[in-house]
Amino acid sequence: MDSKRAFDVVVGSLGLLAAAPILAGVAAAMRLSADRGPIFHRARRMGEGGRIIVVLKIRTMTEGAGGSKLTAAGDHRVTRIGRVLRRYRIDELPQLVNVVRGEMSMVGPRPEDPAFVDLDDPLHRKVFTAKPGITGLAQLQYHDEATLLQGADAERVYLTEILPAKLLLDADYLDHRSVWLDLRILGRTVGAVLGRPSSRNRP
Repeated sequence: MDSKRAFDVVVGSLGLLAAAPILAGVAAAMRLSADRGPIFHRARRMGEGGRIIVVLKIRTMTEGAGGSKLTAAGDHRVTRIGRVLRRYRIDELPQLVNVVRGEMSMVGPRPEDPAFVDLDDPLHRKVFTAKPGITGLAQLQYHDEATLLQGADAERVYLTEILPAKLLLDADYLDHRSVWLDLRILGRTVGAVLGRPSSRNRP
């Protein structure tokens, strides 16, 4: 087991123990609300080696919500509880299960929907065949990404402007990754979440 994997197992396992009461509280709140849908959402994402993995998240949208694969600020599909979960990234806590399983890392490239991935592109191939992370440089830089996804051309903006910029950040991380860099990114992530001033929706 290499140092990064050992780091993920230890931090992911401790994180799951710490997150258990929070997840139980969220489940209770969802059951007490008018929302009677499933607690968890299973999202298909591009994983290590270009294989598809199923990423666990707390469901933040109305049950059966269709429409765009992107989430804009003020998206009507996001529930009241979902807005709070997204603000503090609580919806991503179940991904600690993916980390312990070895499908994800604590820090790494952002998990991407396969619909937006082109493995024939060398930059896509470099980033999207690496193990994705719960947090990373791209997630920090674009934590309010949803505010940029307004209007009918949101998907074009994402594919031509936002995604390429995120890929460059993730590629830079892959070139310099280390346990110490991961610790710095985790620290920045905690600071960003606790210091976030508004409840803007994330994608």
